[in-house]
Amino acid sequence: MHQELPTFVSHLECSATGKHYPPDVAIGLSEAGKPLLVRYDLEAVGQAIDPEGLKTRRPDMWRYRELLPVRKAQNIVSLGEMQTPLIPCPNIGRRLGLGEPSRLMVKDEGRLPTGSFKARGLALAVSMAKELGLERLAMPTNGNAGAALAAYCSRAGIEAFVFCPADTPAVNIRETGLQGGRVFRVDGLINDCGKLVAAGCEAAGWFDFSTLKEPYRIEGKKTMGLELAEQLDWRLPDVIFYPTGGGTGLIGMWKAFDELAFLGWLKGPQPRMVAVQASGCAPIVRAFEEGASEARMWENASTVASGIRVPAAIGDFLILEALRDSGGFAIAVSDPEIEAARAEMGAEEGILMCPEGAATFAAYKNALADGRVGKHETAVLFNCGNGLKYPMPDDSQFIDLNSPIDFMELTAPAG
Repeated sequence: MHQELPTFVSHLECSATGKHYPPDVAIGLSEAGKPLLVRYDLEAVGQAIDPEGLKTRRPDMWRYRELLPVRKAQNIVSLGEMQTPLIPCPNIGRRLGLGEPSRLMVKDEGRLPTGSFKARGLALAVSMAKELGLERLAMPTNGNAGAALAAYCSRAGIEAFVFCPADTPAVNIRETGLQGGRVFRVDGLINDCGKLVAAGCEAAGWFDFSTLKEPYRIEGKKTMGLELAEQLDWRLPDVIFYPTGGGTGLIGMWKAFDELAFLGWLKGPQPRMVAVQASGCAPIVRAFEEGASEARMWENASTVASGIRVPAAIGDFLILEALRDSGGFAIAVSDPEIEAARAEMGAEEGILMCPEGAATFAAYKNALADGRVGKHETAVLFNCGNGLKYPMPDDSQFIDLNSPIDFMELTAPAG
């Protein structure tokens, strides 16, 4: 007998027009060509579960099942999506003169399966693909999402086709292939890969799993917000810095906070959301500063933080709406700032961030310096991937055992 999960999905809703669509069907964008959002009977959710009821559950993303859309337990595709740690940064906090050194924290998503926060979204989306009977999925990716898609599809017995820019980090390409995905390097950027995926839907018979072109990845990503709220005893930080390419996680967290506010679980206000981009690819920052509701395509996108190299995001209007509704902002940082921030966080706190995560630290320092964030405020930085998956400088020194060793010289401060 198949176990039914206590899910409370009421309908799907066009994020632009508000038009309702039936749940439990394989569907991409709305008729308006915009992302669909999953909506729940939140009053029923509030009657079924409360914060106390969560305390007895396993510490993974599936503990929030009343706010997730999978209806049958056997359709859950899991590789062990545990809660990720929220790590205070007291050494850096003291150096920056924060009111309380631990007011700066890193949510380290690199601990998840496949080494990035993409595991949350793809675990949920592939589970729904299994529930809906899909057998072949395809997506464009800058790396980590493709690896997660391949892993979860292999687990579910679903074919995965992954298209990535030719300069995608080699480790992402190789892990995607090793985990069973068909991976193709494309002479172009992620938007060019997306065009290939869309063009092949009819001929190749795959379902387009591009960012926000199906409604369920955002539901997995929103568990970052649910988990963060629970870890902080339902009192959210003042500000959240989030590395933003397609923006699924930022949109998902803002959706989670709205749902928690409706349920009455939050003990204080919602946070200001900050979209962090690289100065070599900052369409959301430009649109925010121009007061626009949508973002123009960013030409000649380039950055060491490949995960946020997204020249055009289909959910741009949702990202901008979340920033403005929360009283937040968008900020761009340079590649040298990203690399310096990565080195600082590693050397001072022992946290090995990915370039995209390091961008949030660089952005935080800049916002602290220009007054957009106060030293008395609690800030959370999202490190979206395991730093070991990215190139690192070689700072080692060579010792020749055939020569005299000067230990005083070895232990002298660097530089």
